Parts: sequence; C-alpha cells; structure tokens
Amino acid sequence: MSPRKSAAEARRTRQRIVQRGIALASVDGLEGLTIGRLAADLSMSKAGVLGHFGTKEALQLATLEGAAAEFSRLVWEPAAAEPPGLLRLRTICEAWITYLETARDIFPGGCFFTTASVEFDARTGPVRNTVARLSLLWRRRLATEIRAATASGDLPPDTDPDQLVYELIGLYLALNQEIQLFAHPAAGTRTRRALDRLLGPRA
Repeated sequence: MSPRKSAAEARRTRQRIVQRGIALASVDGLEGLTIGRLAADLSMSKAGVLGHFGTKEALQLATLEGAAAEFSRLVWEPAAAEPPGLLRLRTICEAWITYLETARDIFPGGCFFTTASVEFDARTGPVRNTVARLSLLWRRRLATEIRAATASGDLPPDTDPDQLVYELIGLYLALNQEIQLFAHPAAGTRTRRALDRLLGPRA
C-alpha cells in the first residue's frame, strides 16, 4: 500500500471510530466511551483503536469536535445560505428542532452537548474546557444573528442579545428533555409556539 493510500485509510478508520464514539457518548456520556467497547463495536483491536488517539482523553476530545461538526452540519448549514438576521435565526431554530427530533442515527441519546455539559460542568480539565468553548461558540453565533435582526428592524431595538440567547438555550434544553425523558409527541409544537413568543410570529 502506498503512503498516500495508507494515510487515507488511517483517516477513514479514525473517522469511523469518532462516529461510533459520538453515538456511544450521546447515550453513555464521554466517560462511558471506552476503548474496549469501541474496539468490540468496530471489530478492531484495542491497540488499533488506541493507536489513533493515544489516550482516552484525546479520544474524548476528538469525539467532541466530531459531534460539533455534525451539529453544525445539521443545524447551521441548512441556514447558511439565508441572509443574516431573523430569517437565518428562524431557519437555525427550525433545524435545531429537527436535529433533536430526528437525528437518532447520529445522536441516539439526544443532544450530545446537553449530555456532555451535565457530565462535565463540575469538573476541570481539557474535556470540560472544550465542552464550554464549543457551547460558547454556538451562543456567539446565535447572538450574531440576533444583533443582525435587531439592526434590520426585525426584532425590537431594545432586544438584549445575551438575554435572548439565554432564553433560546433554555427552550432547547427543555425540548431535549421533553423528547428524551418524556417522549412527548407535542414537544416540537410547543417549542415553535415558544419561539413565536420570543421572536415574533412567523411571516
């Protein structure tokens, strides 16, 4: 095998490990992500899995970054072509609902970052720091859209972006719980009603 093919195969194998890690961690948490479980699920040796990351912490960090990329693909990318502001924010919010309702093949345990936040919010270290960094990046992205919507007059001029982000995050934490813990069939509908109160009626 040529070095180029070998490197490409290594990347594909690493991606398979990360994808399986995302699914497992969404259910069992990042601490439940074990080399042995991944090796068994992927029909690999433990050494083969560990060789791609070196340590469990490195595997956890790679899984976090992979989950963030999947979240962005599912929630941000459907809105990326829209002009900045309320329309884009509305599209993001709708894709966010869809992600929580339907992305079970990737995130069988529901919102990956809700699970990771609860698991690591009282800890210290690189994994906790990465969870916080990725969560803050998402909040900043939402705040940017809120500011654009305020500047264009689609939201009231006295809108506080940080407060509205706070309320949106709370709404989607509630949606995740309604879906995961209670399997409530009207969870998405309730969320859309709450969005109409926060952002104004849909056009």
